[in-house]
Amino acid sequence: MANEHAIGFMDSGVGGLTVVKQALKQLPRETVYFIGDQARLPYGPRPTEQVRDFSWQMADFLMAKQIKMLVIACNTATAAALPDLRAKLPIPVIGVIAPGSRAALKASHTNRIGVIATEGTIRSDAYRQAILKKDPTATVFPEACPKFVPLVESNEYHSTVAKRVVAESLQQMQKQQVDTLVMGCTHYPLLRPLIQNVMGPSVTLIDSGAETINDVSAVLDYLDIANDAATKQYPDEYYTTGAAEQFEAIARDWLEQPDFHAQHVDLGSETND
Repeated sequence: MANEHAIGFMDSGVGGLTVVKQALKQLPRETVYFIGDQARLPYGPRPTEQVRDFSWQMADFLMAKQIKMLVIACNTATAAALPDLRAKLPIPVIGVIAPGSRAALKASHTNRIGVIATEGTIRSDAYRQAILKKDPTATVFPEACPKFVPLVESNEYHSTVAKRVVAESLQQMQKQQVDTLVMGCTHYPLLRPLIQNVMGPSVTLIDSGAETINDVSAVLDYLDIANDAATKQYPDEYYTTGAAEQFEAIARDWLEQPDFHAQHVDLGSETND
């Protein structure tokens, strides 16, 4: 029986599109409903409770569209809200931290693993804990890179400014002799060429978002909720709480979809106090 309901994806902004890109590639029959909370990003510096509240607003928005699975395509929101969403929602909820951690351990030969992420994700210690839970012999080097998300969201990720910011932000990480580096924020793969350039060819970069789609695919099969109809039944839908034009500009470039369209939605106030 084909389950034609969409898979919901949520993120603080456009970063979650790096996860969606993999979904479109690996699961072409599945319909994607995506929401990015651009009006209130970055999530990294915000208190955990607030990120959890915002995550629930996005989850409720997607649940109203009868999604069959929810992907938290945001590391900060995964760290803050995954256990709560998983406990209270009637559908499978998948985060990006566990798949990224697993992939890092698989790729690393020296067990010296770097993690770059937002302040919120680093503060939560979620990656270090997830990696050490699977392999206590690993050494994890976490580093917050708060300037990366604004670079991507302002569509500056191809610029010379981006090159300089990435080089400066990774100065410390270069000294740690890691052989594997987790891009622990779904915005960071848009900066991948610059990050790779700074870290050098011997360091393997892990895209947590891309790894997450392997989990999504496995869960669809395991629960028998994949859409096995010949084609996608419903068009994908993309929503942003920010300016649709800005979101579309990045999405067209990143997803290579010249006809890409997003709709603006309001979820709540800027501060949600």
